[in-house]
Amino acid sequence: MPLELNAGDQSMLHGEQGSAAAAAMKILVAFAKAVDARKLLDIAGAHIDGCLYHGQASLDFVERLIEGGGRVRVPTTLNVGSFDLMHPGLVKMTAAEEVPARRLMKAHLELGCQATFTCAPYQTRFRPGFGEQIAWGESNAIVFANSVIGARTNRYGDFIDLCCAITGRAPAWGLHLIENRRGQVLFELTGGLEPTDALFVGVGLIVGQRSGDRIPVISGLPPPRDEDQLKALGAAAATTGAVALFHAVGITPEAKTRDEALHGLVPEQKIRISCADIDHALARLSSVPDGVLLAAVSLGTPHFSYEEWMRLLPLLREVAPGRGVPIYVNTGRATLARLQDEGALAGMGAFGLVPVADTCTYVTTIIERLDGVVMTNSGKWAHYAPGNIGVSVAFGDMEDCVRSAAAGRVVRGAP
Repeated sequence: MPLELNAGDQSMLHGEQGSAAAAAMKILVAFAKAVDARKLLDIAGAHIDGCLYHGQASLDFVERLIEGGGRVRVPTTLNVGSFDLMHPGLVKMTAAEEVPARRLMKAHLELGCQATFTCAPYQTRFRPGFGEQIAWGESNAIVFANSVIGARTNRYGDFIDLCCAITGRAPAWGLHLIENRRGQVLFELTGGLEPTDALFVGVGLIVGQRSGDRIPVISGLPPPRDEDQLKALGAAAATTGAVALFHAVGITPEAKTRDEALHGLVPEQKIRISCADIDHALARLSSVPDGVLLAAVSLGTPHFSYEEWMRLLPLLREVAPGRGVPIYVNTGRATLARLQDEGALAGMGAFGLVPVADTCTYVTTIIERLDGVVMTNSGKWAHYAPGNIGVSVAFGDMEDCVRSAAAGRVVRGAP
């Protein structure tokens, strides 16, 4: 069947609403045909993952839209860029690298996007609601929106997400359609599992590795302390695999029961996850043993929420780092502004705390020492940082990270 376009789509495609809208619609139509969508649908918002500078082509694309009078038609948030505009002194870049990185971030603002520069747009006032159709880039944001909130988006890559924002439309395919949100592979957790942060990361790692292109259903997951634990699970699953939606039985909104998550059908496969499996998955995140000297700690991948800050700050006061090992915390502008307004970060520099905004320490050179070991509580950071910035990594929960910063070496509790 041919792609059905309404009058507004046709108007944009034929250039009646400007050359930028025409270009965006032309690309979107080609994409829709490629994924065999039958029509386009209205979206309530977008999140753009194209602010990281990877070369001139990314800047040329956005500049061309600006020249054509392009403006986003729906509330549109921006993912992290390659530069911390809030703390420029932290970034180690040559002028030749800095200029296009800054320009790419600014160019998106000229299209009417919001200056969020966070990988966690669900922590901002632009958080979507259950059932809302959106077009989001950034893997952790996509899986969070679909799974934890119950919004509707596919995994949109660079340029396609921006075309959706410029047109206010997205192809009606994949996870936008309720019939495609059925769970397909069932993961059953066995043994007495405590709802630790590490548990949710470990489960996410395994689910990502074993799901393939199928939607996972997780049974037996203990109730999370907060949505940050589900954030960590989804981020890990989207890092080791292509997961864009998971159902946690009795926890996530489309999985009140196992039957609801599976849409009444039998799972294609059942996979059991034991405590030993989780310990093994977590152990693979660390490339160094306990006791090794530490160069830094990096937290907040995905970006730290306000609630995570409220857990971290008391820990810092209890265990003041004695060797000056810095603790870099990646967070969103909105969260950072709230903390600063409340005076919550006053004096925290004495504890080695270094807030980072607009970017993340595994994509931008911010950490002072890259020749040592960096500890993190993030499965995503631990997975990507060795390849991206060349550091050795130790994984541990937040408490382990703070104690390790204080000791100047890797200190971890029991698995």
